[in-house]
Amino acid sequence: MEDEDDPVVEEIPVHLSKTLADNLYVLQYPVKSATATFDDGRVVNCCVKPINQQIKVDYALDTASRHYDAFKGEQFALAADGKQRDKSQKLTFRSGTMDKQSFLSTKPIEDVGRYLVCVMQDGEVHATPLKGIVAMRQMFSYFDKQDTRTKAEQKAERDADGTGEDEELTQVTVKFAENERMRKAREKSFNYLSEMEAEEPWCETFWHEKTSSTAELEKQKLFSGTGVSGSGRQAVDNAALNVRPSEYMEMLISKEKTDRNIDSLLPSKVVCMHKLIQLSLEEQLKVILTDAKVITSQQIYELLPNRTLPPEKLRRVLMQVGWLIRGNWVAQAEYVYPDGSVSGTNGVGAEQMRNARDYILYRFTKCDKLERSQLVAITQLPVEEIREILSSVAKLNPSDRTWSMLLPSNEAYLCVEEQEISERQTAYWKARAEYFSEMERKSATNSSSTSIGGGSTSKRVRKRSTRDS
Repeated sequence: MEDEDDPVVEEIPVHLSKTLADNLYVLQYPVKSATATFDDGRVVNCCVKPINQQIKVDYALDTASRHYDAFKGEQFALAADGKQRDKSQKLTFRSGTMDKQSFLSTKPIEDVGRYLVCVMQDGEVHATPLKGIVAMRQMFSYFDKQDTRTKAEQKAERDADGTGEDEELTQVTVKFAENERMRKAREKSFNYLSEMEAEEPWCETFWHEKTSSTAELEKQKLFSGTGVSGSGRQAVDNAALNVRPSEYMEMLISKEKTDRNIDSLLPSKVVCMHKLIQLSLEEQLKVILTDAKVITSQQIYELLPNRTLPPEKLRRVLMQVGWLIRGNWVAQAEYVYPDGSVSGTNGVGAEQMRNARDYILYRFTKCDKLERSQLVAITQLPVEEIREILSSVAKLNPSDRTWSMLLPSNEAYLCVEEQEISERQTAYWKARAEYFSEMERKSATNSSSTSIGGGSTSKRVRKRSTRDS
């Protein structure tokens, strides 16, 4: 689409603020509807666990509402705290009725490096990175207290009746020596993480209403000092952001986290562009040739991260990792089937797969089309392996069931230097021609032997007797 058909309507400046970056959390309430919110709710208690990033918030219930069941509220309080309340223990409901509902946070997202909280003012967007995102879900701990107290009361009754005087079984715990690997695995287990969360004490915090002066002061920290509404630091902050666009993006996005997240989403043996930049030129060309299968020189230039590379240097390295077949580049067999690898279907060894691939590339230097059945007979490999090799450099022609290169011949567009490379590699194929001819002779011999020994149309020849008549 031309620029005239899609004009720029408005340009909005974006500023980054990091004042609250280490303390800014987003609280989500997934079980609440869009209408039943806590915008007007009254918080009676708030606690946090800074290390495990847990938040607990208690919201007051309107016990005077006509929708509140007072009898049920008293029953819940009685079940949680019991009839005879122990003053040494903290009561769940101090008023004797269920007058609050508690919410405990969970972490739905571990890595929040890609999320920002943005505010817009005076036509500018101010973005602040998040420290965490938590989902607040309602707690029903009073039911757990009821079960615990019921079991304790039942045990006390058994002890009073004398049924608990029998000898109790003692649990014996056996611990084995723990090495470093076992220790790391234990520290990642659910039980260990749960113990760490339980051991960290709750820290009481102050809850400020959204309309309070303290909340308004904190909201002002969401704005950076570089905008129209900024302070006298504008000139200093603008000077700090006087960098190239690529450098500014690197400051905003952590390369390490980006690569790790992308790698986890990609299939195996697939390298993202961020990772490709960090590789050497030789490794970059190996990745490009292996993934592209068949590619032209111009396409390689466009895929390289460094497009200012001298062409002679690129061609020099290309000769080491690829073959120029009919004017197009393909990866050498040792990079497609490295040592120790096997084929995907029948587990054929790397050396046999490399020899078969080289033979197929050699045949493509001589002719435009190949037949799979003939290649199977000559290479002595299963049909699946030959199809695997052919699919990496060629395509099937449905009309005559032959295979031709993925890209048409590009020899007419080669520059002088690439023509010289083609001539040098032609000498290599001539040197291997004797080995390939031996493969073809063995295949022809085996084929003729099979025809003579196993054919159903062969005639029986009666030998003349050598006995004396």
